[in-house]
Amino acid sequence: MKRLTKAEEEIMQLFWDHGPSTVSALIQHMGSPKPPHSSISSIVRILEKKEFVDHKAYGRTYEYFPIVEKSTYSKFSLRRLVSHYFEGSMNELVSFLVKEDDISLNDLKELTKKFDGQEIDAPSPKN
Repeated sequence: MKRLTKAEEEIMQLFWDHGPSTVSALIQHMGSPKPPHSSISSIVRILEKKEFVDHKAYGRTYEYFPIVEKSTYSKFSLRRLVSHYFEGSMNELVSFLVKEDDISLNDLKELTKKFDGQEIDAPSPKN
């Protein structure tokens, strides 16, 4: 899977939030000042080349729709983050979050209880 730029992620978030959309509909969901139609159209075409969206044609109007689920891209992004910044270790990530007060030990205990006994997708062991 390819990594998205910040602008591409913002457009994908609109697709994930609102479903199939034309470029004009995407722009309507954006805050002011509204970006030019040509800029959003270019980003959507890049997303199509990267195989994140596809389209249906209705005459000269294209309706684009996501073909990559948000959860799939989230998992890819998290694994990439852990790989690049935490030596591939989820333990290092969690330790960092606790040290930075982004998650409390009580929250961590609650999460542990919540997932205790459930099967969670574990990353494949490195060779």
